Amino acid sequence: MVHFALQSKQVIVNGGSNSEMIAACVEVKNERVHAIHPYGQTLDCPVTDLGTQILMPGIVDSHVHINEPGRTEWEGFNTATQAAAAGGITTLVDMPLNCIPVTTTKAAFMEKLDAVHDKLWVDCGFWGGIIPENIDDLDELLTAGVLGAKSFLIDSGIEEFSNVHAEDIRRAMPILAKHNVPYLIHAELDCGDHDNPIIGDKYQCFLESRPKRWENEAVALMLNMAREAKNNGHHCKVHIVHLSSDEALKSISAAKEEGLNFTAETCPHYLTIASENIPDGKTLFKCCPPIRENKNREHLWQAIKDGRISFIVSDHSPCTPQLKHIDTGDIEKAWGGISALQFGLSLIWTEAKNRGFDLVDLARLMSFETAKFAGLDKIKGQISVGFHADFLVFDDKASFTIRNDMIKHRHKITPYAGREVFGQIKQTFVRGQQVFCDDQFINTPIGKPLLKGQF
Repeated sequence: MVHFALQSKQVIVNGGSNSEMIAACVEVKNERVHAIHPYGQTLDCPVTDLGTQILMPGIVDSHVHINEPGRTEWEGFNTATQAAAAGGITTLVDMPLNCIPVTTTKAAFMEKLDAVHDKLWVDCGFWGGIIPENIDDLDELLTAGVLGAKSFLIDSGIEEFSNVHAEDIRRAMPILAKHNVPYLIHAELDCGDHDNPIIGDKYQCFLESRPKRWENEAVALMLNMAREAKNNGHHCKVHIVHLSSDEALKSISAAKEEGLNFTAETCPHYLTIASENIPDGKTLFKCCPPIRENKNREHLWQAIKDGRISFIVSDHSPCTPQLKHIDTGDIEKAWGGISALQFGLSLIWTEAKNRGFDLVDLARLMSFETAKFAGLDKIKGQISVGFHADFLVFDDKASFTIRNDMIKHRHKITPYAGREVFGQIKQTFVRGQQVFCDDQFINTPIGKPLLKGQF
């Protein structure tokens, strides 16, 4: 039986609006938080004093592309979950595409569950996918244990994961509402603004090829679909993934004002990089929707502060260096996706601490709200009695420069190489078991699949 305690002068306890940083001693027994004592409490178990290092709830990252089975040359569960552990992520939710088969059927989901055996360093939930061809079988997929489902409104880049249209969304929403799970939407609509633009190695040309209007129109469409579903008695949870356009915030505000269950997330790359600073030919910065200008970035930060954007996730979307066309610098041909899974907290803390945010805010934005969104908020996302003992130990004063050789995900590439960041993950605990300490992985993978209805 695991029985120990961690104490620190700075522990972030509880969740949501009740969270606070206090001096405390957190007792762990049988994988869960057994009690929260005053700092210095004498206990009948080993107590480790962390001093002023911060004990935080483990990050819950609800947007990660792992690509196994089928495309493990891009990424796999072993390397992805190691990178997660190194980044203080104790729970992640895997996306349904880029793997083969895509997670659009119960059989495909079972195949993915078979693939994770003995490979998870952190706990892992799974999103299903909705395409026009699988809506008749959606009920079976949702019953199998996925935490919700995702669709694209635009070409996904994966042939077998086709995009949906309004009539498909209209059919899917009542099923999702019945299961009380979120509908995740990649919100871009090809509005035909450009006629086969020549992009080549020019980032600005790529940015112009996917204008804000594509996101704005897509989010507006989902607002109308959510409104229609509600009028028909179906309260479907609609969620906009990786929001990039500040102009789309108008529709999100309208949805909230109408009382619709409508949320949005954004990602470190949209909050820490500005298009003005992306050199031509640097394909590692390509993602969809694209990284936009600095003014847009500042508006996203403001939307996080006032609650229009609900939380921050990685959207770790890796591929091989060859698919990134690093050598040629051809942004047009390069696969779109940002690899930075293990650096999210440090990247965000570096920017957030200068904007009036504290680490209690980041615990809410990267642990509590994401756990709630994924339906994991009875066991994950906060340091409270009865919750899983998922912790990260954070040195908020440390700084380091991101280097390719410190990367734990499969391919040692990231657009952040060479960037100095503040705050360093020192240790990570999953259900009371130490999995990462001082840049070393401890023991063997102990993560578990998290299936809806089983916790």
